[in-house]
Amino acid sequence: MWKCFAALLLVATSALAGEHPTAYDALRAVGTKFSRDSVNRIISVTGVDGTPQPETWKILMEDPRARSGVREIEVTDGRISSERTPVRTIVGSTEGATIKTTRLNLDSSGAFALASRTADKSNARFARVSYILRTDERGDPVWIITLQSRSSRPVGTIYIGANRGNVTRTEGMFAGATMEDVETDREPERDTENEGGIIGTTKARIRESFRRAQDEARGMFERVRRSFVDFINRV
Repeated sequence: MWKCFAALLLVATSALAGEHPTAYDALRAVGTKFSRDSVNRIISVTGVDGTPQPETWKILMEDPRARSGVREIEVTDGRISSERTPVRTIVGSTEGATIKTTRLNLDSSGAFALASRTADKSNARFARVSYILRTDERGDPVWIITLQSRSSRPVGTIYIGANRGNVTRTEGMFAGATMEDVETDREPERDTENEGGIIGTTKARIRESFRRAQDEARGMFERVRRSFVDFINRV
């Protein structure tokens, strides 16, 4: 049943993604206009109100020639629609943190597929998606996917490593379970006993649901994996 669902999801995702270009397409537009090396100076990539892909991607790029050292570029439907040099905005884990594109193996279409499946495991329903691609505290690229209802209210947020496709954290789903919760839950029976009754049982169930969502995301990642280096070098 899951294999059938996954196949249908991937087909639907590909079809929908065709409506608007993905984050990789937006980065290609930046590389074409400025230089191939410019894609190695990206600080963040954001997109809002995606269905599932947004109409416009906003890219923050390190630029020594800009007055603030940063250039903000908007790419709409695969073409650069605006540029400006704002007051420096920090979106990485440290000032000036740029995305290591050699570790980037997940396009926004793949991030959506993983986030959608994770939301399904948490019984979260959504209508729109917002994206942020940036560095995490270890300097690795991470997708932060925020799911929204039709009325634009947040449903939940999912953090997905863009290198290995691992779901590391959720907000608003699985009661905020994180990778640390799963890794330290070595003896669920003892935890349940210590925490007591309904509370312990509920926490164990939440952790198990989160663990299953992670496992399914790992398996799905191999099907949606997309190397940015291969993409940008493709003629």
